[in-house]
Amino acid sequence: MTILAARKPFADKNQVGKIYTLEEYLCREEAALSKSEFYNGKIIPMAGAKVKHNLIASNILSVLKVKVRTLATKFITLNSDQKIYIPNIEVAVYPDALVIAEKPEYWNGRADMITNPILIVEVLSKSTRGYDRGEKFVHYRTILSFKEYVLIEQDKQQVEVWFRSKENTWEINTFVGQDADIFLNSIGVTISMSDIYENIDLL
Repeated sequence: MTILAARKPFADKNQVGKIYTLEEYLCREEAALSKSEFYNGKIIPMAGAKVKHNLIASNILSVLKVKVRTLATKFITLNSDQKIYIPNIEVAVYPDALVIAEKPEYWNGRADMITNPILIVEVLSKSTRGYDRGEKFVHYRTILSFKEYVLIEQDKQQVEVWFRSKENTWEINTFVGQDADIFLNSIGVTISMSDIYENIDLL
């Protein structure tokens, strides 16, 4: 399936047109009070997420951590503070959650730059929906270790899962409703919709 490129998150007006090296981005990121992504020489500030977004991201990370704990293969779960770096296209991004099989691989020995995620989670928002489903997914698909992409809606109980069944073939499954169970092929676990959206009715 062809996925069209989508609008990237809006860049700071003071940075529009300015091109940075990766090293300049990393230096700025180390000193910054907020996170930014790096795309094609541009530094793109990330807007702060709302409570609903943060709750869903926290829920699925907690569930994944519990589910993988007893598996024969060791998996590491990480939150939205962990950058993924895609060296062949020089893109650095922050997913909402990710899973790594066995040991993490770092770019140039930097522990803040992971290069080998197997599963990536994004919680969709109005401002980043197109980017997460489009161009960001295109970037992610160039990562050899990457097998599964989980996209979670905020305003309705719906989860979209993309799984790489062959080298250039991605299969999609959509799960709807609180009684749905979601099987994640890449790590071999099932998670429930009710766990993902736990306490969302309180917001």
